[in-house]
Amino acid sequence: PAETTEVVIVSRSAPAYPPLSRRMGEEGTVVLRVELDEEGVVVAARVVAGSGFSRLDKAALAAVRTWRCTPARRERQPVRAVALQPFRFVLQ
Repeated sequence: PAETTEVVIVSRSAPAYPPLSRRMGEEGTVVLRVELDEEGVVVAARVVAGSGFSRLDKAALAAVRTWRCTPARRERQPVRAVALQPFRFVLQ
């Protein structure tokens, strides 16, 4: 059976809505593939499903690269982890 590991985000900032995207009414959902090292640091992130707007995709990438997480653990040992993280950009 596959073993699950839980990652807790201890420091997270929401993506900044790009001003030009806001003015142009751009909305969408971006899904990122995020890789964490054994210390819970984001070491790689890439878009796996774009929003249709590169500005929104880049804002999500910039935000997730600043996150800090608790390390994933397997048998109580810290391990690298990969997660999919969606971001919804919705104008209020």
